[in-house]
Amino acid sequence: MAVIDRLRQRVRERDYFLSSHAEEEMVDDRLSRSDVEQAILSGTVEKKLTRDRRGSRYRVIGHADDGRPVCVICRFHELGGLIIITVYVPEQPL
Repeated sequence: MAVIDRLRQRVRERDYFLSSHAEEEMVDDRLSRSDVEQAILSGTVEKKLTRDRRGSRYRVIGHADDGRPVCVICRFHELGGLIIITVYVPEQPL
């Protein structure tokens, strides 16, 4: 199964956790949980980030419910769930 499919499955099953940093960034950029879910469900894995001792992270580029571009950095938890590390609206258009 492709990584994006696994990410989408975790979102559909609500098997994910928003870090406190992600929640702070969501407030700053006026993003809702639904926007984050939509970004993953509609997005693509733009980059795999492998230089982290805790495991690979993925940068997903998608769109919020209102069409704004959204970047989501996430990783799979060792127990199978998804951890959303941070979320942001990019300064430069995608």
